[in-house]
Amino acid sequence: MSPAKVDDDGQRGWIIPVGGAEDKVRGREILKRFLKVSGGSDARIAVIPTASALPDTGMRYVTLFRDLGARDAMSLNYAERSDAGNPAWAAFLETCTGIFLTGGNQLRISTILGGTPVAKSIRRLSAAGVTVGGTSAGAAILSEHMIAFGKSGATPKAGMSSLAPGFGLTNRVIIDQHFRQRDRLGRLLTALAYNPFAVGIGLDEDTAAFLDPDEVLHVVGAGAITVVDVAALGHSSISTVAEGKPVCLTNVRLHILTHGATFDFHTREAKAPE
Repeated sequence: MSPAKVDDDGQRGWIIPVGGAEDKVRGREILKRFLKVSGGSDARIAVIPTASALPDTGMRYVTLFRDLGARDAMSLNYAERSDAGNPAWAAFLETCTGIFLTGGNQLRISTILGGTPVAKSIRRLSAAGVTVGGTSAGAAILSEHMIAFGKSGATPKAGMSSLAPGFGLTNRVIIDQHFRQRDRLGRLLTALAYNPFAVGIGLDEDTAAFLDPDEVLHVVGAGAITVVDVAALGHSSISTVAEGKPVCLTNVRLHILTHGATFDFHTREAKAPE
């Protein structure tokens, strides 16, 4: 599934996956910058808490964005597939300048919203310039290929990660979150072995990848982003090894990027913070 087409005279909106556990109390730098690229004081933020089973998740983010200065924010509580037809929520979605998906379980998002008019609207709005971001599970769903679940560990192993379709706002990346906190390098490498076209983005907690309309990634937050580039992959044994056995991968490039660093998806060039 390719991303929705951008009009000749337009540009795609920012795509912002967050690694989870972003600061909501002190500097709130990630949320502030999300609001800034969504229109600042003119921003209208649609919060989608579908991934979460907690009833107050959506309103917590609504309060946060309003406190940070958003003109308006609304929680669109899609809990069943039938909720995708809610006309009031659809009307707000069409007028928003930013969409934020909360954390929880990414399979709740894909099974409740996948294939609905809401998912189609999010893809279309992103292509029309609306900022779309998410934290934890809300980050995983943004790309074409989503890590649905997997096992911890640094060594890639056959069957270590299971993939499902995401929203497909970008097909350039596979995203994993809570990255170093939950030891997820192996499952990201396994996912990339299945699909060497993409770049792996491993997001530490309280760290975000701000992917701009020119497809340059900007690191914001207290942790690091692990960028795994398999463009020059020499060999992969993923098709021949038995379930649970280590996978051989050669010529893989890895970058550890901190706040202020960038990665250009066109040139595959990483730059350290100035």
